[in-house]
Amino acid sequence: MSRAIPLLAAAGFFAAGTTRVTDALLPGIAASFAVSIPQAAVAITAFTFAYGLFQLLYGPVGARIGPFRTVALMTALTAFTTALSAAAPSLLWLAIARLVSGLTCAAIIPMSMAFIGDTVAYERRQPVLARFLTGHIGGLVAGQAAAGLLAELVSWRTVFLFLGAGFALVAVFLARETRRLGATSRPAEASTSPLLQYVRVLRVPWARVVLVTVTLEGLFCFGAVAYVGAFLRETFAISYAWIGLALAAFGLGGLVYALSVRRLLARLGELGLAAAGGSVMALAFLLLATATTPSLAGPATALCGLGYYMLHNTLQTNATQMAPFDRSAAIALFAFGLFVGQAAGAALFGLALPQLGYRGGFLVVAAALVLIGLAFARAKRATATTAAG
Repeated sequence: MSRAIPLLAAAGFFAAGTTRVTDALLPGIAASFAVSIPQAAVAITAFTFAYGLFQLLYGPVGARIGPFRTVALMTALTAFTTALSAAAPSLLWLAIARLVSGLTCAAIIPMSMAFIGDTVAYERRQPVLARFLTGHIGGLVAGQAAAGLLAELVSWRTVFLFLGAGFALVAVFLARETRRLGATSRPAEASTSPLLQYVRVLRVPWARVVLVTVTLEGLFCFGAVAYVGAFLRETFAISYAWIGLALAAFGLGGLVYALSVRRLLARLGELGLAAAGGSVMALAFLLLATATTPSLAGPATALCGLGYYMLHNTLQTNATQMAPFDRSAAIALFAFGLFVGQAAGAALFGLALPQLGYRGGFLVVAAALVLIGLAFARAKRATATTAAG
């Protein structure tokens, strides 16, 4: 068990890297295929939509073969599907490659969370999830920073080759750990209709609150984050390497959260973390909307990362317990909502861009994120009050 969490964090490192890597590469991809930034964003939409949609496949799979085995298998497949993007001869083929990559990568982080939910008591779960998130966050930092640098020095195609090799290496260690865990991992559940699994989760009122909240979080936060790199390039004409570093600050903000989660929980509690998280993200987008120099981009994205993980880690912890009778299905629905929200957000922000511009779009997102954090905190308080009564 002691080795399982670090290995899952390593898989999460590369999964996070490939999830957000296209943000820093977007201007380079657009230039490579001679298309506009919103057109090139189809590479983001294809991955995030597939990533979200195919969560619905992995809920039943995780319930039958176990979450850890599911992670090990799909990490190996993602090594191949990620490398496919490097050979894409056109934007259409890149979008298809990213869609397939999203399909295979979709299992890694949510099934890791399901494994943690099955093996760690609720009172210790948020810090353990935060520990697991250090791999995820590290992937965001290294992936976006390295993506910008490699795109500047070599090409965006090289980034996908590096990611594929990383997945392959981690898959070897996960396979060994799967054999070591053996019977100690959760046994497969009795065969149940996949549709019934999801219906059972959706019948839980609190599960519906968590799922709606995470969908809106993904739509507004990452719908806008996907365009921060393009905003910096078009507004301030900075290099891809600097764009990658600015975007990597999102992960640094997340690392600050992961290192201070116990103190934040003791001081704010779940309700305070959720409300403050939405407000901190809003402040970040307000800074971007009013920025007159690119030097504000790094601090703003770091604030965004801190606020995001304050809210999102709270949502994750609630997601692992919102339907304990079927955690694989519950976490699959959770990830489905997050990434479908991201895919829709990237598309909607692109559609609104001609009318609102980058700055106007960031202001709309800031207002929405404040409301999302406060609404979830209020719903959690009401649920706790009802349960106590």
